[in-house]
Amino acid sequence: MQRAFDMILHDMAIQNLPVRMCMDRGGLSGDDGPTHHGLFDIAYLRGIPGIVHMQPRNEDEFVDMLWTMANYEKGPIAIRYPRGNGPGVTPKDKPVLLEIGKAEVVADGSDVALIALGDMFPIAEAAKKELEARGLSVALINPRWIKPLDMPCIESFAKKVKVVCTLEDHVLRNGFGAGVIEQLSDAGIHTPVVRIGWPDQFIEHGSVPILRKKHGLSVENTVAKVLGALGRS
Repeated sequence: MQRAFDMILHDMAIQNLPVRMCMDRGGLSGDDGPTHHGLFDIAYLRGIPGIVHMQPRNEDEFVDMLWTMANYEKGPIAIRYPRGNGPGVTPKDKPVLLEIGKAEVVADGSDVALIALGDMFPIAEAAKKELEARGLSVALINPRWIKPLDMPCIESFAKKVKVVCTLEDHVLRNGFGAGVIEQLSDAGIHTPVVRIGWPDQFIEHGSVPILRKKHGLSVENTVAKVLGALGRS
């Protein structure tokens, strides 16, 4: 099965044929059961040459990504989104085409850069408030693109902050944060990177809030890990 999948993607990618893929349980699937968690797709897709992979942070951006996908003709493109309801943002009357590989800088900052993928964005927003209450200047970035990463944006923040923190609803092994670390290493940028995501194990059945708290995908753990990287309690 994997061999056939690889061959199909290879043939279509080298011919620049559009392949459109939707992962409708991208991330923890909660009450669907442990076999339905979508925690590995970033790992097995980001190594494919030429693929475009993205995740929206709300309903409006989701519609824009679907529209962008429908109009993309240069090769394979994929979108991941979680099971369940979004944050409740009403989509625009008309979707817009997103610039491939261009992140959204929501807030600037000089001490910490929080790069929160998709449905982890609300956790980053809350962590930002707590860190700012401790006197830190915190940047908040919606990366949108897993591949290609907006490296000019990420590198510019990594050069000026003391700590970068990535948040993803995916296993940490070979995930979004791992891709950020690889790219920064290749660029010779050695700013510490703290990663929030799922551990290297199969996650059990349970509700999303309970499992996130148990495994550290929380505001409290994000703040604690960032402060630890800064040498603060």
